Amino acid sequence: MKTRVEKAPVIAALAAQWTTIDTLVSGLSDEQWSTESGLPGWSVGDIVAHIVGTENMIDGLEADAGRDVSGLDHVKNPIGELNERWLDHYRARSRAELMADYRSMTAKRIADLTAMDDDAWNADAVTPVGPESYGRFMRVRTYDSWVHEVDLRDAVGAGEPSDPVPARLALEEMAVVMPYIVGKKASAPKGSRVTFDLTGLVPMRVHVAVDDRAAMVPELDGPADVTLRTTITDYTRLAGGRPGAAEASVTIDGDVALGSAIVDSLHYMI
Repeated sequence: MKTRVEKAPVIAALAAQWTTIDTLVSGLSDEQWSTESGLPGWSVGDIVAHIVGTENMIDGLEADAGRDVSGLDHVKNPIGELNERWLDHYRARSRAELMADYRSMTAKRIADLTAMDDDAWNADAVTPVGPESYGRFMRVRTYDSWVHEVDLRDAVGAGEPSDPVPARLALEEMAVVMPYIVGKKASAPKGSRVTFDLTGLVPMRVHVAVDDRAAMVPELDGPADVTLRTTITDYTRLAGGRPGAAEASVTIDGDVALGSAIVDSLHYMI
């Protein structure tokens, strides 16, 4: 069943997120722009190129084939190859040219999304999370862009995100995956009850009940077997296997063995 998401909040979150990234990177020195990001093979500037390159792909544009990138250690699939082609495309251009493309493409995408009717917004789409609605795809784009804001800030020591609007949608997208982490990756036994207590910018409690299968539920039917407490940014670092994950703090209350298995299973993003 396709996920139907409200259109206006997603578009507003995307616009806010892309503006935040623009403001953040525009204030960086050239040395910071060239700093290794912590993502294998990518600089800070490459992350920006990745964001605009992805929107270029969604808009139907193609990057030149250039070199063969399939053999790079951090390229795991065809999408990874396409990502690298866009990075190579922008590495051959100046920082100013990249930022000009970033601003024009993100503005175009917001205008196109705003003009989209509800049928198109809810239509079937091929997405990174499988067949879904186009609206869900755009929530994933908000999530991906927000994660990369965290990457950018971590790389240059710029603190943590401060806009709750895109952060809330990013957390909603992460919450959808929590049953998979608990039931499939961590192999929580039937009958398990788990609470994720996310603190910080957008506090949220997410409950997962494992019965015939793991599912997110509004409330648990009893006390949680384990509660995992962390910030949304530390959760993001753990889910992405980011360099900052080693310093991420997670408090485990209750079943320590189950909680540890879940924490060890949090890395699911490529």
